[in-house]
Amino acid sequence: MVNDQWRKSTYSQGGATNCVEFRTTDAEVQVRDTQNRAAGHLSFPPVEWSAFLADLQTDDL
Repeated sequence: MVNDQWRKSTYSQGGATNCVEFRTTDAEVQVRDTQNRAAGHLSFPPVEWSAFLADLQTDDL
């Protein structure tokens, strides 16, 4: 089921202009640019998104 609520990254605080938003479905995680929402979004399988976030936390990128 799609969660229609786009959520802003926790790193996008205050008046930051470099922001991303995301939402989840049963099949994917969707990510878009806050400043350019009309451009659409990127979609990732949940397992790949989780691996990406884990690499960010361990600085493995």
